[in-house]
Amino acid sequence: MDAAFTPEQDEIRRTVRELLTEHAGSDDVRSAVGTADGYDTALWHRLARDLGLPGLALPEEYGGVGCGLTELAVACEETGRALLPSPLIATAALAAPLISALGTDAQRGALLSRIASGGLTATLAVPGASLSTALGLTADPADGAWAGGGRAGGIQARPDADGTGWRLYGEAVQVLDGHSAELLLVAAHAGGFPRSRTLLFLVRPDTASGLVRARRTSLDETRPLARVELRDTGAELLGADAGADVTGALASAGPQVAALLAAEAVGAAASALERTVRYVGTREQFGRAIGSFQAVKHRLADLYVRVQAARSAAHYATLDPAVAGGLALAQALEALRITAAEAVQLHGGIGFTWEHEAHLYFKRAAAGELLFGPVHRLRDRAARLAGLFAPPEGPGSQGSPSPRARRQAPGPASAGRVAV
Repeated sequence: MDAAFTPEQDEIRRTVRELLTEHAGSDDVRSAVGTADGYDTALWHRLARDLGLPGLALPEEYGGVGCGLTELAVACEETGRALLPSPLIATAALAAPLISALGTDAQRGALLSRIASGGLTATLAVPGASLSTALGLTADPADGAWAGGGRAGGIQARPDADGTGWRLYGEAVQVLDGHSAELLLVAAHAGGFPRSRTLLFLVRPDTASGLVRARRTSLDETRPLARVELRDTGAELLGADAGADVTGALASAGPQVAALLAAEAVGAAASALERTVRYVGTREQFGRAIGSFQAVKHRLADLYVRVQAARSAAHYATLDPAVAGGLALAQALEALRITAAEAVQLHGGIGFTWEHEAHLYFKRAAAGELLFGPVHRLRDRAARLAGLFAPPEGPGSQGSPSPRARRQAPGPASAGRVAV
């Protein structure tokens, strides 16, 4: 396996970075998040239509570029460097792979070509706040409990009386770019409790009735979240029938999403580190730049090693996402969190002001773990998938003491006591 980047991938990186350097500075980002869509639509059209970012990993038969996950990850790393608010992750990482995996020929032809050309933005809406569970990143999605479990709650679906469509009821409270996406992929439970199953539906906000969308106030304004309420909303089933393995498709897409998110987090961490290095080279204390102090050098060196290790893990994850996707995301989110915290510290008093750009990275790090983590659960899930943990044995078995035995077992304090 050749892990080096190809000239084409380096060209993607260079082209995207040049465009974002010119049009996505920190002031541009702050201005973009205050718009109704939450991102700069003109810049998005240039990235989508001129550079073809949403179609990088889509087949050429649907108007895509025909590249792979690595090329899309290279672009995500550059958008992460700029903390660019855009529908790239929601459209290209969440929605497009699910349409490719489950859609009919007609649905793929109609939707993927528009996504590839930048003419359609889309996102995935799952009930409650269970996106990481639905994608199999932090828990097993197979039981379907995250979708309501067939009981009250979650999002429920029932067929129309004439059998030509479906009606959806419920809400999703953390939908990435849900307030502005032009197509919603909604995960809902159908069949009631006895025959419950999870299905995916297409909801078109421009024509759907009973749909209420509202942008939420989020910690990280560069990654807008929305509440989506469905009140007897008409929907189209994604796929040819109601027997599709939706949870399997979500679990298969999860590692690829994790790889792209890891690349994005690595880009943000690298940018935060570069900004910090520049600052400590100019800020003086005791008549010399603080970057010349040995303690500061050691802290920056540790951050550099951490970021480079996370970059290596993210790149490997794009080559084998099923094996390394979740672990790479955990390492990248941890690297971003630690680097952002150090950036705030090393910027001194100005770094603690909420308006400083260092806090944009801090918010991205914190919000990323809240939405897709936390890190320890990502690692736990990856370890269990790799078979590192044996299945728990039943109470009272030889390998696992019963609850009563555990209560009666002597602790460290009583182990050395002698009866008198």
